[in-house]
Amino acid sequence: MSNNTPFVIDKNLGQNMVPVPGDLSETNADGEAIVPLTQEQKYTFDTRGWLLVPGVLSDTEIEDMREYALRVKHNPDSLPEHQQSYIAGPLQKLIDHPIVVGFLNEFLSFPHLNSPEGYGFRMESGSIRYRSVTTGEVGDFKPHNGNGLFRFAVDSHHYQCIPGKAYSGLTRVVWELNPVQKGKGGTLVISGSHKSVYEAPEATQDKDSPLWDTYECPAGSVIFFTEAITHSATPWTDEETDRIAIFNLYNAVSSKWGTYEPHPQLLAEMPPKRQSLFRPVHVSNNRVGAAHYHGSNLEQARAT
Repeated sequence: MSNNTPFVIDKNLGQNMVPVPGDLSETNADGEAIVPLTQEQKYTFDTRGWLLVPGVLSDTEIEDMREYALRVKHNPDSLPEHQQSYIAGPLQKLIDHPIVVGFLNEFLSFPHLNSPEGYGFRMESGSIRYRSVTTGEVGDFKPHNGNGLFRFAVDSHHYQCIPGKAYSGLTRVVWELNPVQKGKGGTLVISGSHKSVYEAPEATQDKDSPLWDTYECPAGSVIFFTEAITHSATPWTDEETDRIAIFNLYNAVSSKWGTYEPHPQLLAEMPPKRQSLFRPVHVSNNRVGAAHYHGSNLEQARAT
């Protein structure tokens, strides 16, 4: 074992949870190669609690997804009932986009519950954040969450880390389908607050406080942040461009935060691997495909 390999305790007798080939998905449901995080991206997310990857989507993808999202938002009855969803149509490709799977493989996936046929994490929900100065739907400043290093795991809004490995229990993935100008309404975050050991000061209630960070990005960018970080919406003030952002939420296979479920017909029409994002919430025998466990651990389980 390399000196750079983290020692993650497995469930049996303090053994190391050593990933083996086939543990983590190498392709998504469309057969596209997963894009693993760089060392800089892993370091950035662990340090700040959020990560921006700009300009991921093509112009054609952005246009199709934006049009569909606005149709679901403003004219849902023009679509079949099961397609009236922000994880349907062209937006469906976002939920296991190669960059998303690469990120979640690192920070959320449980290796023993992953396989070439199914993911080692699950999806909680898919929604939209539509902000417009012209319609008055600008959003409110409401700071929440933070201090995730010391939350109990059942809360889901927790963050754990050891040297060389980190885990984000409830993770938000935001796809910005229009450009975002810095300081004009993008999501606010307090970098590092997912690991904070102190109660937040009064200054966090001021959206103009230097404690808050935000971003700017072109259309088609993706932002990852742990729900363990202190974050907030803020009023959208861009008079030229509306905010059209798809907010997807992911959790461990063993945990469920909300009541969201995709329409049964929509789920049935998804590729099998994508369906695994919505499988039942439990650990034992919840690996899609052939039974698999790690060598001696499997032998011990059989022996008992």
